[in-house]
Amino acid sequence: MDNKFVENAVDNFLNQGCSCSESIVTAAVQAGYVPEELISVATSFSGGMGSGCLCGAVAGSQIVIGHLHGKNKTNTARTLAKEFVEEFKKAHKVTCCKALTAGFDFHSPERKKHCVNMVQSCAKILNEILEREKSKV
Repeated sequence: MDNKFVENAVDNFLNQGCSCSESIVTAAVQAGYVPEELISVATSFSGGMGSGCLCGAVAGSQIVIGHLHGKNKTNTARTLAKEFVEEFKKAHKVTCCKALTAGFDFHSPERKKHCVNMVQSCAKILNEILEREKSKV
């Protein structure tokens, strides 16, 4: 596994001004997986798409999977998306931002410190999937 991918995602989130979803997509850009233009796509997925629904780090990971494996590419995006979610749920039980961050004030440093766990987990799962799939092409 490429620990640099995970380290970059965490650094993007904690130190580079990226939201949870942007930090994952930015790490994918830094690794050469996706074009930089996808970072702006990820912005609206932060904080559970502004409503607290889907975790932004999960959403950012799905953006990358879809870009690389969606329609007219490998056509395995849905299968990989499902695998990703199942792996994430093994560690965190749910993908809902509200449930994952229950008890934290949205803009608190404590919440950010807590959310780094989701960013790290997503980066690890995503990188493992992407590295495995890259070897199949």
